[in-house]
Amino acid sequence: MPAVRPLYRPVELAPDAPRSLNEVTDSLHADDAHPLGPRSMSASARILVVDDEPSLVDAVSTALRYEGFDVSEATTGRAALEAAQDTQPDLIVLDVMLPDLDGFAILTRLRRDGDKTPILFLTARDTLEDKAAGFAAGADDYLTKPFSLAELVMRVRAILRRAGLGEETTSVLKFADVELDVDAHQVRRNNTSIDVTATEFSVLKYFMMNPGRVLSKAQILDNVWHYDFDGDSNICETYVSYLRKKLNQHGPPLIHTVRLVGYVLREPVDEG
Repeated sequence: MPAVRPLYRPVELAPDAPRSLNEVTDSLHADDAHPLGPRSMSASARILVVDDEPSLVDAVSTALRYEGFDVSEATTGRAALEAAQDTQPDLIVLDVMLPDLDGFAILTRLRRDGDKTPILFLTARDTLEDKAAGFAAGADDYLTKPFSLAELVMRVRAILRRAGLGEETTSVLKFADVELDVDAHQVRRNNTSIDVTATEFSVLKYFMMNPGRVLSKAQILDNVWHYDFDGDSNICETYVSYLRKKLNQHGPPLIHTVRLVGYVLREPVDEG
């Protein structure tokens, strides 16, 4: 039986690629690297990520969700065609080499059916002939593996901007009665400002980019601290506890423990 790769470790990223979402967004938030700024969740573009490598899908999808995009996933060509029809994405990040239908066949079928959704190809094929074939088939951009998550997000934003989907921007994330202003680095609940540390802010931001999704401690450590963080794993519990206490002073609990799994940001259940 082949060795199982770690689920949340990027497997097709460049050697110098960012290893945590903090590193990704630090590079993206530079003035010359992030021309549009983060989008609000309510105004986010819909992106379909297609690759037969689950850990790569997870890494790319998590980075895009962190930047405010609404992301759906598929790991086969046929599932990608179904998802494209069901979710009507604004952009498809599409691996060329898939086990059933390759990316070129998927693109051809979409165009034949009148679907003009922009396509960003991901592929290990890096020859000029391969790139020419991709663009000739109707791709909007072509990114070779290994790649940087930061570069992928910038290319996604550039494609969306060319498609006229990048005008509306905001740095404010909202969930229930909580607002997190990324640019101002402020948190408010029920219109009351909450004083949080930089780490607490990052933890809350990760939760708010993944509402309703159960996040394991490993995921939180991976995406808030460094990819190769080897300190005390209890630091995750400690900061979640700090954050909960501050939020709970101004309303009902929003961060809930899922026993033996992790944590989830969700609205309180109305027991009445």
